[in-house]
Amino acid sequence: MQNETLKSGFENLGLDYTDEIEEKFNKYKELLLDWNKKINITRIESDEEIYIKHYLDSVILLDSSNKTMNKKIIDVGTGGGFPGLPLKIVNDNFKLTLLDSLRKRTDFLKLVSDELKLKDVEVIHGRAEDFGQDIKYREKYDICVSRAVAPLNILSEFCLPFVKVGGYFAAYKSENISEEIVESNAAIEKLGGKIIDIKTIKIPNSDIARKIVIIEKIKKMENMYPRKAGTPAKKPL
Repeated sequence: MQNETLKSGFENLGLDYTDEIEEKFNKYKELLLDWNKKINITRIESDEEIYIKHYLDSVILLDSSNKTMNKKIIDVGTGGGFPGLPLKIVNDNFKLTLLDSLRKRTDFLKLVSDELKLKDVEVIHGRAEDFGQDIKYREKYDICVSRAVAPLNILSEFCLPFVKVGGYFAAYKSENISEEIVESNAAIEKLGGKIIDIKTIKIPNSDIARKIVIIEKIKKMENMYPRKAGTPAKKPL
């Protein structure tokens, strides 16, 4: 019997829900709960909350225009793999990189990728500021996503270095961000970006509304950005 929370949520978002997708999400949940006993991956531990606040929240970015597209995507500060892994489970065409600064979490993410038999998934351990200066990763991605908890001006310095000109950074934010947007505009411009859309999407089967800020990379970034590890948070643009 299919999981009704996920099935109805996917239908609400216009996404296909298959037995294979359900199997992968269930296996992911089992691994998440098992590892969560050993390391702190998530505060959310009930099945229903995992389905809504991790899985459905992650995939709200997908719609008919991108649910099958073949793009290079990086998830910065991915934590337990959100939103990157659910996006990959739904759209296997994505070539996904997961970046996190905690070794135990990246070990977990490698295990999940292997157990779910996901192709084209790279897991890297380190700081966004360091990898953003690495020519192998700098301005190499079509899309960067992040659900990390940081003000948008700081998050943009972590994330925009990975995005190629013409690509996009999608920042998952909470509902009340109007002031944060105003305070971030100058920093985003300095980093070669421009806010082109702010989507408000209700997470299915919940009363939570998520804001997704879409920032287009409109010009190459100056070499000085991102600044060295720790500086963006201590001295925000």
